[in-house]
Amino acid sequence: MERYSGFGLLKHSLGYHENWQRLWRNPQPKKKYDVIIVGGGGHGLATAYYLAKEHGITNIAVIEKGYLGGGNTARNTTIVRSNYLWDEAAHLFEHALKLWEGLSQDLNYNVMFSQRGCMNVGHTLQDMRDIERRVNANRLNGIDGEVLDAQQVKEIVPAMDCSQNRRYPVMGASWQPRAGVARHDAVAWGYARGADAMGVDLLQQTEVTGFEMEDGAVVGVKTNRHGVIRADRVGCVTAGHSGVMANMAGFELPVESHPLQALVSEPIKPVIDTVVMSNHVHGYVSQSDKGDLVIGAGIDGYTGYGQRGSYPTIEHTIQAIVEMFPSFSRVRMNRQWGGIVDTTNDASPIISKTPVENLFFNCGWGTGGFKATPGSGHVFAASLAKGEMHELAKPFSMFRFHDGALVDEHGAAGVAH
Repeated sequence: MERYSGFGLLKHSLGYHENWQRLWRNPQPKKKYDVIIVGGGGHGLATAYYLAKEHGITNIAVIEKGYLGGGNTARNTTIVRSNYLWDEAAHLFEHALKLWEGLSQDLNYNVMFSQRGCMNVGHTLQDMRDIERRVNANRLNGIDGEVLDAQQVKEIVPAMDCSQNRRYPVMGASWQPRAGVARHDAVAWGYARGADAMGVDLLQQTEVTGFEMEDGAVVGVKTNRHGVIRADRVGCVTAGHSGVMANMAGFELPVESHPLQALVSEPIKPVIDTVVMSNHVHGYVSQSDKGDLVIGAGIDGYTGYGQRGSYPTIEHTIQAIVEMFPSFSRVRMNRQWGGIVDTTNDASPIISKTPVENLFFNCGWGTGGFKATPGSGHVFAASLAKGEMHELAKPFSMFRFHDGALVDEHGAAGVAH
């Protein structure tokens, strides 16, 4: 085909994208859909894709107030792993990881999933006890995991300072070889293209301003551009704005929205070929294919909706990374950014029916949303298709905060909660 030939590439490059085939349509909305998905990030697009592919429901609209994938999907550090402690979370994230392993083939779109492994470093005896507990729990659930000593850590990541004279000496680590990173925007684009090809309407620059209600049930959404669009069921997947959306529907979600920051360095030669995380020192780092060091840490302590950073958090993050990698102190930072994450009291998501009939919410992923994208969309799609929650979703009902059946993943969720 011409698009793979040198001549075709030259012709398209000189055309300044003018004649390139669009990845998805820009349709006019219908008056009514079977399902409306509010939120055009990775989770929302994945939900629409699996509704169409797995359940044959194609009369769907995905409504996004900005552009597709422009929220947290494009504002994260791209880590994918499934080494969570509790059975409920481990099963959900492992379901996602298995989908990741075949996602490029499924979508026929390269999401650049690189299984380079993920390491959680331990610096104290208690760290190592927690690591051994989690790795043993993972292996009982069929999830790959190993406990490394300091020498094994050094062999995998030679650039890390594992000497005994550090403020936080490296005593060992957990290691999940199947974990890795992926290209975040490619995930959104791949799901969007796949959903559009099956007839899903993707409505960008359209804000949902409220819900249309009849007899205590949702029958549609109100928008700023197209008025009321009706639907039999509505799934809300709006990440950091989930609490706002719930208030529009007349109930309160047990979530808080916080800014989360990340930053990248100037490109440097390959120095680290895995993901390194440290809960104790409070930072994590990987290196992109371009050579940037991709760095993150925890959420800002204050609540808010600002997609920007703060100097104290950046400084704290850099201190942590330089503590583990002293040679990085000479590397210049290129840029930083912030996203909005919605956190729950137990650091686990909410995938749930709500007090409003026909309204479902998928939120509360905190800083772990990207890694769950395929699993989240797959499980939520099944729930919306049947009107009953998928087995993997049932433990994550919003009503667990009433009955006390929490899934406390603060330790395994990483450094960010």
